[in-house]
Order: sequence, then C-alpha cells, then structure tokens
Amino acid sequence: MNEPRTGQAPLPMGRDEFRIEFRRSFYDPRFDAAAAELERIEQIAWENYREGRKSPVTEKAGPEFADPDYDLSVEWRETRDRLIAAEQRQKHPAGRSRVLLVCGSSRNDGSCPGEISKTWRLTKLAAEVLEAAHFDVDLLDLSLLISGYDKHIHPCKGCVSTAMPLCHWPCSCYPNHGERQANDWMAEIYEKWVAAHGVIILTPVYWYQTPAPLKQMIDRLVCADGGNPDPTTTHGKRAKEAKELELQGWPYPKHLAGRVYGLAVHGDVAGVESVRRNLSDWLDWMGLIDAGAQARLDRFIGYYEPYALSHEVLDQDLAVQEEVRNVARAVAAAVGELRKGTLSMPDARLASPRPK
Repeated sequence: MNEPRTGQAPLPMGRDEFRIEFRRSFYDPRFDAAAAELERIEQIAWENYREGRKSPVTEKAGPEFADPDYDLSVEWRETRDRLIAAEQRQKHPAGRSRVLLVCGSSRNDGSCPGEISKTWRLTKLAAEVLEAAHFDVDLLDLSLLISGYDKHIHPCKGCVSTAMPLCHWPCSCYPNHGERQANDWMAEIYEKWVAAHGVIILTPVYWYQTPAPLKQMIDRLVCADGGNPDPTTTHGKRAKEAKELELQGWPYPKHLAGRVYGLAVHGDVAGVESVRRNLSDWLDWMGLIDAGAQARLDRFIGYYEPYALSHEVLDQDLAVQEEVRNVARAVAAAVGELRKGTLSMPDARLASPRPK
C-alpha cells in the first residue's frame, strides 16, 4: 500500500486574500481607469483559481496514447509535437550541424546592471568560431529573464521524487492557468536542446553556485532524464498511479542522450572548479558526451580585482579568450565525429545496473 503522503500544502486562499494577491500586479495608478474591467477579470481569475482550472483547452488524446479518451492539454501537446519535429530534424543526416550556446549569466545592460556580462562576451567568441565552421548556432541568453516582459522559468515542482512517471516529457506542470503560472519559457527551451547536436554552457559563479536562471533551467530539464512521454498513463498528475507504474519497472528514457557538450565557467574569487564539476556530472548523468579536456574550462578572470574593472581585465586576458574559442573548436570537432559515427564512446552499449 504505497499511498502518497499528504498534509503539507496550505489551505487555498479565501476570496479576500485572493483579491489582495491579484491586485499586486496592478499597483500602478494608471490601472485605476480600468477599475470596472479589472473587477470582471479578477472575478474570472478567482473562479479559475477556486476550480483549479489548470488546462482550460483540452482535446482527446487519441490512439497514439495509452488512454485515447484522456482530455489532454492542447498546450502540452503542441510543445510535445514541436519536440518530435525537432528530434527528426536533429537526426536527419543531411541537416546542418547545430550547437546550442547557453549564456548563464543573469546580467545584461537592458536592466538594473546597466552593462553586458563577461559571459555574454565569451558566448559571442564561441559563436564566431562555430559560425566560421558553418554550424548553425542557437543562442539562449538566460539573462532575458531579468529584462524580458513577463518571461518566466517556473520552478521545478519535484514530481520525480513522488515517482518518475509523474514527471512528464516535456514538463506538464506548466502552464497552470488557475494558479496564474503561465508564460513558461521552458516550452521553447526544451525545443532548443532537442534540436542541438552539441551544447555549450557558459556561466559565471554566483556565491559558489550557478546563477539562478541557469539552475532553474537545469532543474526543469529533469524530465529529459527519465521523464514520461505519455501523461495519459498517469491521467495527468495522479500520484498513486505514477507510483504503481514506476514499481512495475520504469525504463528511465534519456531524451537528450548522445549530444556533445562543452563548458566555460568563470569567476573572480572562488567556486569555478566545483561549478564546472557539478555541471559536468549533471550532463554526464543525462547521457551527453564531453568533447575532451579542453572543452571543460574553468578560469578566474580578474582574480580579486575590482568589479568595476572586470571588462578591462577580460580585454587583456587573451589566453582565456582563446581557451573559450578552444571549447567551441573541441565541440565542433566532436559533433563532426559524432555525426560520422566515429566518435569513441566505449561505454555506449553498457547497461546500467542502477537506472534512475
């Protein structure tokens, strides 16, 4: 009797509390001119919250799913279909090689920092190398979370720890319209990862860790490692059904395995080695393939120098600039070998005795 444990979640908000929370987004006095309209919208939002209206537009799943009669979210299905199309493009032998560059810094000059990040500059160096090698380059700048209007990477809800099949591929936790958890950027980000033959993550160190936007993306990629591609098998988020399904024997499919990766981690005081190792371990776990020692870079830029001089220090550090270019060169070479079938992967056919 493996029953889900419950009792942590607070009671739903009452009507008055909901009104306070809803109105926080409309603090600007300019919204006073639309008071009557806001009242109507608030009432609809309250009803959606009270009813738990997560997926307002659904359709029958159809014969390709385990339960054809399940009311499947149209938004989830559209994301799923884009991933299938991206996977087909990625595997087409005549297609151009594609590398995803992930700029992990939170900084850009379109918001409070008032200046671009060093990570952005390093990302552009890597892009120049790949474009010169005739690769398609997909640039994911995670700093857009600080400057893009209503752009979000919502937190991972930890479904996998209830049971792996409850974690759907792609993630079905969002959007949740009843709780106003919408505009989830991950729907686009999943597609970028799937379409890529190689991925390079470039990131600074924030307090011995990756920046928050990068960690948010990493957490939400948990569904790529063992995630369930058929939400009808758990009828959405039915925890008990997911537990039963996992205990029957779950294959833990690795949806991003076989892609090449490189890393460029930089800092100014401490933490570069630990962050680089953590990222390497995570990508290895997901089944990605490192492009060699020179593709796993960790360096200090301006060790204990004033922050105000950090870009000048980077201007002068020609060695680290060339090392970042070498990360891109190594990934490009590895992608070429991978697509020719000549990249050495000695353990590729070994079965893990501890799948998870």
